[in-house]
Amino acid sequence: MPESRVARPRRYLVCEPRFFAVRYAINPWMRPDLPVDVSLARRQWLSLVDAYRRHGHTVDTVEPLPGLPDMVFAANAAVVVEGRVFGSRFHAPERRPESVPYEAWFKAQGFDVQYPESVCEGEGDLVPAGRWILAGTGFRTTPEAHREVQEFFGVPVIGLTLVDPYFYHLDTALFVLDEENVAYYPEAFSPGSREVLERLYPDAVLATREDAMAFGLNSVSDGRHVFVPPGAASLAARLADRGYVPVPVDLSEFHKAGGGIKCCTQEIRS
Repeated sequence: MPESRVARPRRYLVCEPRFFAVRYAINPWMRPDLPVDVSLARRQWLSLVDAYRRHGHTVDTVEPLPGLPDMVFAANAAVVVEGRVFGSRFHAPERRPESVPYEAWFKAQGFDVQYPESVCEGEGDLVPAGRWILAGTGFRTTPEAHREVQEFFGVPVIGLTLVDPYFYHLDTALFVLDEENVAYYPEAFSPGSREVLERLYPDAVLATREDAMAFGLNSVSDGRHVFVPPGAASLAARLADRGYVPVPVDLSEFHKAGGGIKCCTQEIRS
């Protein structure tokens, strides 16, 4: 019988996709010649916000700004642990201005914000996972940023190397299920990083490439409910077998920019 899972209320920060577009290409998913349906994107985004609220979570919003088409991807703006905020310094020049409105939002809410010296893309590559922070590198966030994060939070940081450009951020290749376990796509990682994950999470839920390419690893879990794209059907079935409750949410329009559910969701951990 599957284990009984317990949901924990979360606080999420999101940004309306009012100015969402694909105007440049900074990952393999992005094609500026492929039109984006902004109305559809907004409906999908609203369905995600509604799903969070229906499951008892608090959702805050930051105001989008024109000229920042990727600002909708709130996860990249920072990582928040125990009420402390470590901001972002984006790799791509096109995204660097996004740090300013997010930093202003956090400060207006009473948070102190540490600004990184090295390239660091928030929860895109920094995944709090119980006793440690899993930290991706290889395409965006640098190992130097991993050291900054460890010094700032005083939490052990475990570096993981990404090797497939389609999974350029850690949150496209792995997500946390609860305080003890994760789901991930093994082939997104270097051999040594796969060994690390196998040692840390011997009972992890493993995804296929088909799951991963459907943005199945860009999901969000509250410990029981897993907000997951409908295209990752086999992953959803494995999660259900483990006692989790899949909640399908279609954010396929955001896939055109290389993003999905988690990319649109910043978790504020107090």
